[in-house]
Amino acid sequence: MKQHNHLLRFLLLPYLLLLLFFCCCEARFVVEKNSLSVTSPESIKGTHDSAIGNFGIPQYGGSMAGTVIYPKENQKSCKEFSDFSISFKSQPGALPTFLLVDRGDCFFALKVWNAQKAGASAVLVADNVDEPLITMDTPEEDVSSAKYIENITIPSALVTKGFGEKLKKAISGGDMVNLNLDWREAVPHPDARVEYELWTNSNDECGVKCDMLMAFVKDFKGAAQILERGGYTQFRPHYITWYCPHAFTLSRQCKSQCINKGRYCAPDPEQDFSSGYDGKDVVVENLRQLCVYKVANETGKPWVWWDYVTDFQIRCPMKEKKYNKECADSVIKSLGIDSRKLDKCMGDPDADSDNPVLKEEQDAQVGKGSRGDVTILPTLVVNNRQYRGKLEKSAVLKALCSGFEETTEPSICLSTEMESNECLDNNGGCWQDKSANITACQDTFRGRVCECPLVDGVEFKGDGYSHCEPSGPGRCTINNGGCWHEERDGHAFSACVDKDSVKCECPPGFKGDGVKKCEDINECKEKKACQCPECSCKNTWGSYECSCSGDLLYIRDHDTCISKTGSQVKSAWTAVWLIMLSLGLAAGGAYLVYKHRLRQYMDSEIRAIMAQYMPLESQPEVPNHVNDERA
Repeated sequence: MKQHNHLLRFLLLPYLLLLLFFCCCEARFVVEKNSLSVTSPESIKGTHDSAIGNFGIPQYGGSMAGTVIYPKENQKSCKEFSDFSISFKSQPGALPTFLLVDRGDCFFALKVWNAQKAGASAVLVADNVDEPLITMDTPEEDVSSAKYIENITIPSALVTKGFGEKLKKAISGGDMVNLNLDWREAVPHPDARVEYELWTNSNDECGVKCDMLMAFVKDFKGAAQILERGGYTQFRPHYITWYCPHAFTLSRQCKSQCINKGRYCAPDPEQDFSSGYDGKDVVVENLRQLCVYKVANETGKPWVWWDYVTDFQIRCPMKEKKYNKECADSVIKSLGIDSRKLDKCMGDPDADSDNPVLKEEQDAQVGKGSRGDVTILPTLVVNNRQYRGKLEKSAVLKALCSGFEETTEPSICLSTEMESNECLDNNGGCWQDKSANITACQDTFRGRVCECPLVDGVEFKGDGYSHCEPSGPGRCTINNGGCWHEERDGHAFSACVDKDSVKCECPPGFKGDGVKKCEDINECKEKKACQCPECSCKNTWGSYECSCSGDLLYIRDHDTCISKTGSQVKSAWTAVWLIMLSLGLAAGGAYLVYKHRLRQYMDSEIRAIMAQYMPLESQPEVPNHVNDERA
């Protein structure tokens, strides 16, 4: 049990210190409101305040009229209305339905989600406690609610207990209650420029809200950069930090979560001090992102902050163990940010002194004027008024556009679509081959992406940011496949080869790596050719020239010299003919001898056969009887 309590105190210390920070600064909270006007019945007609819910999509700059309904069942809207066969979908020609529900028993966001699914156009939540209005927020780190929260699109507002009772009484009495929700004055609009700030965090392992924040930054980047480049807005990012009280600066928790000797701290990302990243890693990256904005702003390009933050999120996530300075430096380099100015801005995180950048951030967390203390992450502030509602591109754009003085809105606020070619500025920080006019930057509606291209059927492969190279058949037709190539005096050589295992190989007559360099081989000096006794060698670029002394002719394939004069050639041909004639005569004589001997042999054989049957003229007669006298 003691170990459990010790671990609990260990994990809760950062949040206790954060609470201490706000308490010591006398935190002041401001509830953002919109106007609610009852048009009927007469008994409750008038204007009332309501607190804008911090989810869904408030209609900043606009208004909405509707009829209020208080359900007879499921009055807290904690269950789906379909379970009670109830629907609030408006009939054609009828006013939208504003559903009045009671506070309690479940999350505010769940009440609104159930009402939206039943067809309600807006939700009013009646408080169950006599208290000043509060802001309805999303449940903290509740994974099960994340899916429906991001799908809430209708506006919602909290009304006081007293006003809620008046609405219920009028409805139960049979009166039709009509009212207007008005967001036109929710954001101040004094002039032709809107100032806004986003309180954010570089930690990408803090749960559902961090995921929603990162998605918003990527999606809103294009719109933000258009407004900033046109001079219509002035944007500034902010990051929350807290300090470690002096009594705890030597503790393990403060050392692992703070920089500058406990002055600037952030909670451990994984809530595990024994592994993973520490809170101080988050503080350092937050500081780096602040300095990226400051350095970019000094060069007149403050919108580069959006490029850095989105690229860092993509290329350097904690889950892939790339959340570090090395990965950050690669992003900085690809965007052309001055790293020396950046290092100077960040200062020394181990110094026992204030960091001017982070000190300014801590001071800015305290509310001033009409803006309260920043206590919720993420927080968007427009014209010094905290934005309430879903952090979504179109909703935030409406809030920004409502901050312009009438008739001064930029055209983007009057159109339904917007285009932003981010590849025109520094190639969007993506890879490119200027000589071949090839780039990995692709402009899209939601912002640019860095993906290796497909050019003339040849696919490029790589990370799209710092490296792309052609691959597959035909790659040598695209900028020589990224290999060495050179042309001199009308002669061109390339090291690109279409082989699976070899991509760049110096051609014959050259040596080198084939990518950046191929040097001419001096065949004469290295005695690789033209080495016959009569040869004279002269080296050329990529080859050599070999000549023979006298009237000899060089045969390159055999590296030898032969005679090339006419008389010698004629004699040689005569000798050849004589040899051929002799061979012909010998063959003819041999044939005649063969034919004569064959004929003699055949004659003798025939004569022998015929002699057995009759005497021949050349042969003496053989007697066939005995003389009587001799007998």
